[in-house]
Amino acid sequence: MVNQDKIKEGIKLLLEGIGEDVSREGLKDTPDRIARMYTELTEGMEADAGQHLSRVFSVDNNEMVLEKDIVFYSMCEHHLMPFYGKAHVAYIPNGKVVGLSKLARCVEVYARRLQIQEQMTGQIADAIMEHLMPEGAMVVLEAEHMCMTMRGVKKPGSKTVSIATRGVFAEDKELQNRFFQMLQM
Repeated sequence: MVNQDKIKEGIKLLLEGIGEDVSREGLKDTPDRIARMYTELTEGMEADAGQHLSRVFSVDNNEMVLEKDIVFYSMCEHHLMPFYGKAHVAYIPNGKVVGLSKLARCVEVYARRLQIQEQMTGQIADAIMEHLMPEGAMVVLEAEHMCMTMRGVKKPGSKTVSIATRGVFAEDKELQNRFFQMLQM
């Protein structure tokens, strides 16, 4: 549960720590704005991906379902700086599918947490496996990390790609190749 009062106190201390006057006009309401922002940016901490993946529809087809280019924004747990990019999520149905928007909502649940990209990739794949019980799932995230582009090594435009394969995707290189070919379409 987010404690906005603690966030406000922390932001005041941070501003004072960098030598700012927290009473000046431009900063007077900043602690409150930041508290509201962090409440929004971390709302996935209280959310359950299963809630979005629970409504399924029966199908006879077991061909790959791919939702690509799902834009996400997350926060690096190491520096509290944003990372953002696109998620590509695929699964092989085992008699049931979920509404396509629910895949994007699943991505959003895990993106709205203090997070590392590698963990988020696996969490999405694991949630799909647990709740849809497909034959397999594959998730690829590609993201730019502000902690790497704005500070530190300062390499804007660099992307980090992470992959999680589960079930038949972990076993079948041909299926993985088809996934990557579909991403190019």
